[in-house]
Amino acid sequence: MASSNGEAEQQWIDNVKSGGAVPCLTPENCPNGWATPSGDSFMVRGPEYLTNKVKIPGGEYLLKPLGFDWIKGPAKICEILKDDNHRVRKAIDEEVSRGNQPFVWAFNLQLPKDNYSAIFYFVSLEAIPEGSLMDQFLKGDDAFRNSRLKLIANIAKGPWIVRTAVGEQAICILGRALSCKYTQGSNFIEVDVDIGSSIVAKAIVHLAFGYITTLTVDLAFLIESQTESELPERLLGAGRFSELNPGSAGLFEKRSEEHQESTQSRPVGFWQGFSHLLNNQGNPREPSPTLQNTNGSLHKEEANENSKW
Repeated sequence: MASSNGEAEQQWIDNVKSGGAVPCLTPENCPNGWATPSGDSFMVRGPEYLTNKVKIPGGEYLLKPLGFDWIKGPAKICEILKDDNHRVRKAIDEEVSRGNQPFVWAFNLQLPKDNYSAIFYFVSLEAIPEGSLMDQFLKGDDAFRNSRLKLIANIAKGPWIVRTAVGEQAICILGRALSCKYTQGSNFIEVDVDIGSSIVAKAIVHLAFGYITTLTVDLAFLIESQTESELPERLLGAGRFSELNPGSAGLFEKRSEEHQESTQSRPVGFWQGFSHLLNNQGNPREPSPTLQNTNGSLHKEEANENSKW
């Protein structure tokens, strides 16, 4: 019986993985697709980071990869898991109707270009430990979430102009850098990340979008550990998208206008260092600043890391 349950459990996950507009492939070969990179390709705070600043490979993920959506709509896509007709929401509801209690985490990267969204989904099939960072994040307010949700971005493959701009491994506390909206239900949490909430970020994405068919990008999501008892850091999950074709994006129609909510812009230090890059597009040999030249919204850890790039 346990084997049968395990097979059914894996089947619905496999169905969601394969249900998006672009295929789920191997990390080594995923053109116009998505995959799950090794957690060890990301460096996180080690058990004694607060004293020695030593980082360690990310290791195993806390969540299972569930799916990826490469979609566009007539307006900015948000609160997608509130749509009962969306494929991932339908899969969640079907599992709940079978007596299971999956909990899905969705990270929706809203691109400021023709209303494209790149959405990574991860799932926990077991109860989240009481008092854990994940538990605190789910029960916390937006201020707590904004101060803790961290993104690690690696450009695994891409043109010089993009790799130089982002650096070898860029780290950002999302809520400090970009406008984030959190939508939570009984079996999911969705984070809508408005990359266009900064004028500079918007300009950079428009620039990078011209190279999207040549880019391979790895993104890891985690909740930052800030005290000794919270260390070492653990990755929630990570995803890779590679050489995406804008024309392959699925079309998403919102249920109603109620989801078309405006978001407030806020300063985005994560992107500020790229402004010089935009001003020097005509001189590709001139080095662009790395992220340590931002306005200071990256905390000391990231500044020290970037100085090594």
